[in-house]
Amino acid sequence: MNIYDVSEKAGVSIATVSRVLNGNPNVSEQTKNKVLAVMDELGYTPNVFARGLGLNTMKTIGIMCTDSSDIYLANAVYYTEHELRIHGYDSILCCTGYDLENKKKSLDLLLSKRVDAIIMVGSKFLEPKHSDNAYITAASQQVPIMLVNGFLEGSNIYCTLCNDYRAIFDITNALIENGRHNTLYLYTSNSYSGTRKREGFLRALTRHKLPIREKYMQMCKKDISDSRDTIARLYHSGLTIDSVVTSDDSLAVGALKFALSNQLSVPGDISIVGYNNSILATCAEPELTSVDTKVQNLCIHTVKSLMSIFKGYNVPARTILSADIVYRKTTNI
Repeated sequence: MNIYDVSEKAGVSIATVSRVLNGNPNVSEQTKNKVLAVMDELGYTPNVFARGLGLNTMKTIGIMCTDSSDIYLANAVYYTEHELRIHGYDSILCCTGYDLENKKKSLDLLLSKRVDAIIMVGSKFLEPKHSDNAYITAASQQVPIMLVNGFLEGSNIYCTLCNDYRAIFDITNALIENGRHNTLYLYTSNSYSGTRKREGFLRALTRHKLPIREKYMQMCKKDISDSRDTIARLYHSGLTIDSVVTSDDSLAVGALKFALSNQLSVPGDISIVGYNNSILATCAEPELTSVDTKVQNLCIHTVKSLMSIFKGYNVPARTILSADIVYRKTTNI
């Protein structure tokens, strides 16, 4: 017997049951009595961990990330842990890798530790096959699931997203308006975030009635050398490339290395754009124009939303934050 059974039997939301348990005054006496009567009928008593309700909790949140060596994910974990500490919560971190079975095992491990919620950092926890995400929706029946830059519909699942679609659309559109009509787009995955970025690139092309050419959209590893070699292979096969837009700064650094080894001036002969505005963007020479996805804001908002959930407040299932384009030396826009 759990809060979800009480919610269904009483015909009210989970948040309303939570408010009753918290003694929140923003619940009518009629609703309060109805919920309490159902709890009595079902014999429901909140357990000592009161998962997701903020009542006598273990004050511990599970954090999952696929790869802690990834600059973006490492920063996200740092900001998430920092914000949780501000609110008096500890965290347990699981670096799962990309294998689905390992993700499931990590989630089960965190649940066994009686965490109050789970925060999944990055969009690579979401699988293309809907049934492969069932373990996440099942876990959401026990604790709130918070997704940082991923989206999955489901009860007790809350998503905070960067508007990746708009960011890639805006920078590609700016390049086209600057006369760059042969833009190569390099990306690393078909995750939710990756798909939205690619859609933004395609929308910019169609807006300007430019042809959609598959050769100008290439997936490669999140690796500087692989990016450099991918561009070189296309360039030496005769493909005209006057700009490169990437889904990660590491790919943009690879594009810079390609330009240097082929005596191409940047941004004269070729413009280059990174993504995530990581330390790589300012370490590169010339410094990279890059999309700032506001990872710190994403993580802070995620944690604040979780605290609101614990207090029984209504929280939107999806929140989309905007990105900024930081123009530096690799574009002349």
